[in-house]
Amino acid sequence: MKSQKVLVTGAAGFIGFHLTRKLLASGHEVIGFDNLNDYYDVNLKLDRLKLIEAIPGFRFIKGDLADREALFTLFKDERFDIVVNLAAQAGVRYSLTNPHAYIDSNIQGFMNILEGCRHHGIKHLVYASSSSVYGGNTLMPFSVHHNVDHPVSLYAATKKANELMAHTYSSLYGLPTTGLRFFTVYGPWGRPDMALFLFTRAILEGKPIDVFNDGKMQRDFTYVDDIVEGVFRVIFHTPEPNSAWNGKSPDPGTSFAPYRIYNIGNNSPVELLKFIEVLEDCLGMTANKILLPLQPGDVPATCADVDDLVRDVGFKPSTSIETGIGRFVEWYKSYFRC
Repeated sequence: MKSQKVLVTGAAGFIGFHLTRKLLASGHEVIGFDNLNDYYDVNLKLDRLKLIEAIPGFRFIKGDLADREALFTLFKDERFDIVVNLAAQAGVRYSLTNPHAYIDSNIQGFMNILEGCRHHGIKHLVYASSSSVYGGNTLMPFSVHHNVDHPVSLYAATKKANELMAHTYSSLYGLPTTGLRFFTVYGPWGRPDMALFLFTRAILEGKPIDVFNDGKMQRDFTYVDDIVEGVFRVIFHTPEPNSAWNGKSPDPGTSFAPYRIYNIGNNSPVELLKFIEVLEDCLGMTANKILLPLQPGDVPATCADVDDLVRDVGFKPSTSIETGIGRFVEWYKSYFRC
């Protein structure tokens, strides 16, 4: 495979860090772009960054997606082949109290990415969407061929908006775009605001854990290495127009333009109480659980239909939660020396 110059936004983030290492190991040149914000502990981001800065072929540029001039200069100076946009204001619950952060990063920032791609001949834009776009949908497994018009959080609405914006640019300017709906990603170097990290810290410190929806929540937990393998394969699978697309019965997952949407999930939902049970086994400790109702913005269950991903790039996530949680616990104890 010919070496490509790839922009990875959010390179100091959880998925961005792992993807950057994969790209570099495969001989590609990567420019990492991140604003290193304090949504969670910046030291974790800096430690991730330190590891990838030691790998040949990587350069880091600190900046913000919402800074239009900075993005214009970045695209003009670097002349990327491919762009992977993973930078975003994440978190469903945070969007209930800090809505403007999502507009600045996820809408304005994504607009700047699209304009940079449009004006500088980018071969393929791959961007992070989310399983949260399924919102009020209850027909499972969730399929990219289902309509997703009923988000239940502003975070989900911004991700749906990204898909619509990308389609517009694919249609108007022929920009190949692929949106990836990630399903509850976990693993080493994960985000401290995610359940696995929160639960592990609390259990080790002898503190209780909040378990929403009485633990009956079901999630399609997806190990980060599976996510990264899926993203990597999609990067080098440029979408083409779907010749069978019909405006009288429009398929939301494809288009008459070079545009695709994929789910990346384990296709195997796990109840939260089971997830906690596996974590307890890995830690050799029992959690003190506080059972609480479903929170606003959360959905009771997710499950990904990944048939399109399997068909187009020959990959399906398969790491079990026993394996994935075990690897996370090993990393956590090593990183925090506990």
